[in-house]
Amino acid sequence: MQGAFLVLAFLAAGTARALDGRQLAIVVNTADPLSVEIGKYYAAKRRILFQNVIRVSFATGRTTLAAGEFAAIRRQVEDQTAPGVQAYLLTWAEPYRVDCMSMTTAFAFGFDTAFCADECKPTRQSPYFNSHSKLPFSQLGMRPTMTIGAATLDHAKALIDRGLRSDGSWPDGAAYLLSTSDAARNVRARYYPVLQQFLGARARVIEGDVLKDAKDVLFYFTGRDRVEGLDTLQFLPGAMADHLTSFGGQLTDSGQMSALRWLEAGATGSYGTVTEPCNLPEKFPNPVIAIGHYLQGETLIEAYWKSVAMPGQGIFVGEPLAAPFRRAGRR
Repeated sequence: MQGAFLVLAFLAAGTARALDGRQLAIVVNTADPLSVEIGKYYAAKRRILFQNVIRVSFATGRTTLAAGEFAAIRRQVEDQTAPGVQAYLLTWAEPYRVDCMSMTTAFAFGFDTAFCADECKPTRQSPYFNSHSKLPFSQLGMRPTMTIGAATLDHAKALIDRGLRSDGSWPDGAAYLLSTSDAARNVRARYYPVLQQFLGARARVIEGDVLKDAKDVLFYFTGRDRVEGLDTLQFLPGAMADHLTSFGGQLTDSGQMSALRWLEAGATGSYGTVTEPCNLPEKFPNPVIAIGHYLQGETLIEAYWKSVAMPGQGIFVGEPLAAPFRRAGRR
């Protein structure tokens, strides 16, 4: 299968040089006390340079920013961004969208309606998708963005600490790939045979809607509007997990399950869409590509971002610098 050869090619190329803390800028909303505290904790733990902590101020208590207001905020961020910065970390859960785009993609590319969906149609594709780029801003003119998005400071600290513990840990975990009874949301099941071929016994394909009592979860991909059994699982530091559904990226008010529930259950990164994407697989993480880049030694933000072809409606949440497969001596 072409996908299997793609993953093998990743590993043949050797361990990647991943992004590091010198190339990441934290964006803090000073009008949001939780955002400020999360930013302080992350900067201290990841030893982020003081000049890479960017401060803006805008009203809280809303899920959406208008495109015009966002443009002014982004200009302030760009004015404070050092030349070597390749990626951003946001420290708030809301607002999580800019008009019809997700907040993280709007920061990555700027507001652009080409990244928005008109009914069940494709959107502009990311040039970062499945790329070998190690310097996305220098090479592609975009800065992949992730948000910690925690509801409490304790949740944020636990997430950040998991990311740190994951670095270079080479966890002996499994990829749980659920093929669910929800046909519309199960469209990624087509990728699972490639992962079985590549990962062998570490790829656990389950025909069912619920995973319970697993203690070695490193990857968990499923298709459901709500995921049961999370409180019975043990996620390893650095774990990726997400559910393909329409509104998982509506972090604070979703009528479905918010992507934040994965982080609260112990995952280190997740993804969800903020507006109706329909079930186009290109608008969600491709498990083969996400796992392939991660195993090559890239950070969470790199591997997750590179796995989504059309990220305009999707928000990336988690600890961006987590790198379980980074080799010793590499930063």
